[in-house]
Amino acid sequence: MLNGKNIIIGVTGSIAAYKAALLIRLLVKQGANVRVIMTPDAHDFITPLTLATLSKSQVLSSFIANSETGVWNNHVDLGLWADAMLIAPATANTLAKMANGLCDNLLLATYLSARCKVLVAPAMDFDMYKHPSTQQNLKTLQAHNVTIIPAESGELASGLEGEGRLAEPETILHYLYIAFQEQSLKGKKILISAGPTYEAIDPVRYIGNHSSGKMGIALAHAAAYKGAEVCLVCGPTKENIQNNLLHKIIHITSAKEMTEACFQESQNADIIIMSAAVADYAPKSVASEKIKKQSTQMHIELEATTDILAHLGNHKKVNQILVGFALETENEKKNALKKLDKKNLDIIVLNSLKDKEAGFSYDTNRVQLFFANNKSIQFELKPKVELAYDILHEIENLLV
Repeated sequence: MLNGKNIIIGVTGSIAAYKAALLIRLLVKQGANVRVIMTPDAHDFITPLTLATLSKSQVLSSFIANSETGVWNNHVDLGLWADAMLIAPATANTLAKMANGLCDNLLLATYLSARCKVLVAPAMDFDMYKHPSTQQNLKTLQAHNVTIIPAESGELASGLEGEGRLAEPETILHYLYIAFQEQSLKGKKILISAGPTYEAIDPVRYIGNHSSGKMGIALAHAAAYKGAEVCLVCGPTKENIQNNLLHKIIHITSAKEMTEACFQESQNADIIIMSAAVADYAPKSVASEKIKKQSTQMHIELEATTDILAHLGNHKKVNQILVGFALETENEKKNALKKLDKKNLDIIVLNSLKDKEAGFSYDTNRVQLFFANNKSIQFELKPKVELAYDILHEIENLLV
């Protein structure tokens, strides 16, 4: 998503400046080209050496790069170079200057010269953030097409509790994703299932699987970045879900709960993506108390759960797109094609447990897509975050 993008990070004089280091590290890891501009006051909170090391580029702070040679830092060239400019943290002072066109440092001069997307992430004490002047400045910047990344609530440096905390680096990163993403799914309603299901044996034990929910959650985030109205039905997971991005999140535990939620939400969905690892069988009865160990063996009678994907395929509406996932350990292609046909899918996404660094719990995956029109596409090993966009792109090609 950010690979090859030129991004300017502006750092101002805030105690939250340390988070800029974490943000820069994330951007570089994504393949972005990062240039850092610091205000003079920012030097009191974090060193240029730290940010230069992380960004792999010289940190800029003043107009004059070398007074003896007359070399200067050209703010116009910087503004033209950038695909995006992000000021994080942005103090009340810097926001006020930006809103009113003041220009007394290199960062502000670059902002006024920038033709790219501009984002600001405010960071200040609660009373400063809520002050009518600050709120008016934020409204003015929004009117100038600057994206405001809302400050978060929590404990502040002053000891007060409330809004004013700099958004977390991961949240800021997501706003950058949105800035670069075309709203190609705007107006579409998408239902996505993710994660495992846990089928209770007794109040303590359950039957489950190793699904982390990473792929489904990545798909949900990516679809939201593309403008879709996303409903995520998610089993137990430790993964971070960007609640503010999604239209609706339904947390479930069992296959029965996922079945009920998916059947209900599928009624109005334009696109359905079932990536969850739903249990095929569940205990026929659940003990009301913890089962004590009484012998060397225990038998649990299982019964089949509802085949959610088959039901959705049988009840698929005209122009509704249905995508399923298949995790196989043998005869991968044969089993995937059988599932594609039997369950009336438009696309089946096949991944194998035999592929290294792919499948459950990994941040990467290697998949092959099979289509109802006999087309197939192979994607090599890549981050699930990137793969989500590849899958959505193929789904978009099927939209009428």
